[in-house]
Order: sequence, then structure tokens, then C-alpha cells
Amino acid sequence: MCMQAGPNPEVVALVALQLARPKGLSLSQLTLDVLQAGRAVPVWEQNCELALFDVPNDPWARATRLVTEWEQAGVEFVTILDDAYPIRLLAVREAPSLLFYRGALLPDDQGMSVVGSRDASPRGITLAGAVARMLADSGLSVVSGLASGIDSAAHEAALETGGRTVALIGTGIDKCYPKVNQALQRRIAETGLVASQFWPGSPPTQRSFPMRNAVMSGYGMATIVVEAGEYSGTRVQARNAVEHGRPVVLFDAVVNGTEWGKALSEMPGVFVVSGMGDLEAAVERIQNQDTHAVNLVKKAMASSPK
Repeated sequence: MCMQAGPNPEVVALVALQLARPKGLSLSQLTLDVLQAGRAVPVWEQNCELALFDVPNDPWARATRLVTEWEQAGVEFVTILDDAYPIRLLAVREAPSLLFYRGALLPDDQGMSVVGSRDASPRGITLAGAVARMLADSGLSVVSGLASGIDSAAHEAALETGGRTVALIGTGIDKCYPKVNQALQRRIAETGLVASQFWPGSPPTQRSFPMRNAVMSGYGMATIVVEAGEYSGTRVQARNAVEHGRPVVLFDAVVNGTEWGKALSEMPGVFVVSGMGDLEAAVERIQNQDTHAVNLVKKAMASSPK
């Protein structure tokens, strides 16, 4: 295949693979193949023949146009092959091949997710703020999803205390949902990080938020569930975290008030806390466990092909 001058072929290949989805392979499998190969172009060449596609729908040409547009628009992104890619996210199967961002991207960002109901109670808002301030005071990033309720309260508290906060959003990096959080999103990008696995221009969809939750789980050391109901989307991230082998911290009200919380509380790696003292002890224990896990990932990366 002849590749013309233009954007980095490795980036184009990653995008083209997502467009073509050769042999019906899932995005997760394609990303794993790229990681194992250490490059994206060989995976493209092994799975895609240009002759199979009509010229107007040529995935390579479409990918080249997309990447060129992103670069011309000043969109910042990192690929799963880059050293700057968040190291903890590499360890989960839902790791996106490209991560778009605004702000300061730290590959070894030490943070924990603070999540919960959009329709939070006053007590939940207060508790989310206390949790975020405790994490920030401990030098940890406060990771959340920029949703209304618990997410917004956690971001706001982290900013107020001068800590770092990270927003993993369910839209393209150039969008904001809910719109009422546009100013908050800008503030987070100025002092922390806003990141998205979705291509620029992508609107919010019913599928995008559960996908975002899986990435949020992978990004941080652990997930702390402050307040959530029986049908809260938060349960998706809590379950993702358990599947990823990441610790989950549930406040006792979540355990006592939901069937899914009660079920998760009995699983390994799940901490149930009743107050800030319990939480501080759990966070310290999780940090110690995380150091060992990250060292294993770094060792695996060092031995992988470049």
C-alpha cells in the first residue's frame, strides 16, 4: 500500500482501523493487536486490503482527512502507543486507542474517581466535596465525569482547594454535557485535565456514558461511590472497576440502599466506609497496592515491542 505524505501514519492507521473494523473485530481487540505489535500500520496492513473498499469510502483516505482536520484545528491527542498515554488505562481492555484532551496530561497521574448520582441530595453534595478535598490534600487527583450532582461537586471542591481534578467526558473534547458545566469544564482544562475517548464533534449518546465510565475506572487507582440509587449509572463504573481489578470504595448508605451495592460489598477489593476516617484508611491502603500494580505495568511496557 502506498502512503502519501501527511499525518503520522501510525495515527492514521489507528483511526482507519476504527473506521474499517476489519473482519468484524471489536475496537478492544484491534487495540490489543496494536499494543502487541507495537505499531498500528502493520496491523492495518495485515487486516485490510485497499482493493476491498470503494475509493469514496477508503478508510485510509478518510482517516487521513480526519487526522489532518484535528491537527489543523489544534486538537491535542495521545495514542495508546505514546509514552504520554495514561499508564493505568493501559491495563484495561476498554483502553481507547486515542485519547483527546485539553490541559495537562500526566502519564502517571495518581488519582481516584469520585462518582455518584446526578440527582444528588444535599448530604451527598456535601460528602462529595469532603471526599474531593481529602484526596486533593493528599496530593491525589480528583477524577470524575463532569455530570451534574456528585461529579460537579467533586470537581468544584478540588478546584476550590487548589487540587488537580480530571474530567473524563462522554462527548467529543469540543463539546460539553450538560451545557450548564461549560464554565466548569474550561476551569478544569486550565488547571487540570479534560479528556475524551470520543472523536471531536461527537455528541452525547446513551452508549457514550457507560463507555466513558469504563475508561474512568481504568484511568484512576480506585472508584469511590459517594451516593447512588438502585438504577444510577454509577453502578456501571463500580462494576467495571471490580472487573478491572481496581478497588471500589462504597459509602455505607450505598450498600444499605441498593441491591447492587450490597452485592458488590461482598466482593474482593471492595471497601465499605461509614465516614471520612474509614475513607482515609482505605485510600492509604489502596495507594500502597497501586504502587505494586503500576510497577508491574511498567515492567510489561519495558518488555513490549517498540
